[in-house]
Amino acid sequence: MTTPQEELLPTTRRALTHRIAVAQAEGRTPSLVAAVVRGGRTVWHGARTSVEGHGPDENVQYRIGSITKTFTAVLVLRLRDEGVLDLGDPLEKHLPGTGVGEATIAELLAHSGGLAAESPAPWWERTPGSLRPELADVLGEQPLLHPVGRRHHYSNPGYTLLGALVEKLRGASWEEVLQREVLDPLGLERTATRPSAPHAGGWAVHPWADVMLAEPTEDLGRMAPAGQLWSTTGDLARFAVFLTQGDDKVLGAETVREMRAPAAPAEAADVVDGAAYGLGLQLQHRDGRLLVGHSGSLPGFLANLTIGVEDDVAAVVLTNCTSGPLLAGVGSDLVAIVAEAEPRIPEPWRPLRGVDASVLELAGQWYWGTHAFALRLTPDGGVSLGPLSGQGRRSRFRANDDGSWTGLEGYYAGESLRAVRRQDGTVSHLDLGSFVFTRQPYDEGAVVPGGVDPQGWQGIG
Repeated sequence: MTTPQEELLPTTRRALTHRIAVAQAEGRTPSLVAAVVRGGRTVWHGARTSVEGHGPDENVQYRIGSITKTFTAVLVLRLRDEGVLDLGDPLEKHLPGTGVGEATIAELLAHSGGLAAESPAPWWERTPGSLRPELADVLGEQPLLHPVGRRHHYSNPGYTLLGALVEKLRGASWEEVLQREVLDPLGLERTATRPSAPHAGGWAVHPWADVMLAEPTEDLGRMAPAGQLWSTTGDLARFAVFLTQGDDKVLGAETVREMRAPAAPAEAADVVDGAAYGLGLQLQHRDGRLLVGHSGSLPGFLANLTIGVEDDVAAVVLTNCTSGPLLAGVGSDLVAIVAEAEPRIPEPWRPLRGVDASVLELAGQWYWGTHAFALRLTPDGGVSLGPLSGQGRRSRFRANDDGSWTGLEGYYAGESLRAVRRQDGTVSHLDLGSFVFTRQPYDEGAVVPGGVDPQGWQGIG
């Protein structure tokens, strides 16, 4: 439930309803259900259906396909955060004997391990998982199609391997670990590997006639970590909040932020399309807005989870047809409708609770050569450095115990920033990964690499 202050405006709600109505009608799908999250809670739910009087609500289960991969990625990152593994570890270190163990865990998470997109025939999504009882059955005789780490190539078998990795290191089935470590802590009571009433049936809609064919609903067996889950708009809305804010019971905010960062080599077409892949999450730059989330499909079902992190708006869209509406477009449109009609209201400005005078004196304008930068103190106790105007290298920096800072993003990620002081304690310059930042362009009073021409700045004679 939402309070009146959190309700969307009637015009916004109508625009959302119109968008899903168009999607259901033009996409010719038996039903479509959607939800919008803002400020950490669901603020809108809508549904369209071909059956009068039976509109699905936020508790009706649909199969969510590859959104399952994001759940599997969360399990792997929990192992990393606990120190059980490192993302740079080759799979062979923890799960030997697969034949593809050269790929690192990070590469498998980002679909850059070189593996094939699918398991060998027959089509795994429409046949029983019992046909592929072992990892060798999932991988086939030629599991690697590309050099490891060289390109992003989406791989369902890659996430089967990650599920097997979780099972090996936890000593329990993927399903049990998922229930214990993610579903229960986040309160996702209607997310499961098998459906329970109420749930939608999966259908194929004839491309040239308004008739339908029931799709089989197979247990995916070994392939479950790649696409087995059923869920609801209610549960996925809560999962979207987790992927935005983190939850210390599962993963902290810094780790979910890491999941949202690009982690795979982008192909030329991806660069043009503004698409990338993180650690179990898809990224899309659309109409000036960075969106993260995941799509999913299995015979009879389509699903999409889209998060506009900067706008603090997320959308969930589920439907029960094999092909029909393009849900990634619907999800991004729902986010845009809310973000543009009711822009996020920023938190009130508040002064810092306390500040170190030696840090405060560093705030202000600095020059790298002749490029003007501004250093600002951030509310979390760190600093930020970026161009005084226009585009260029910028980053937030985390404070270290020795008085230095470490870059958190972009060109300066992992780089060390420190203030270099003279013998009398005054600041000479900033050192950022060997780059010297001075208070004046090529300041004669600072140690500028290569020195400063003694003739100083000159005009044309």
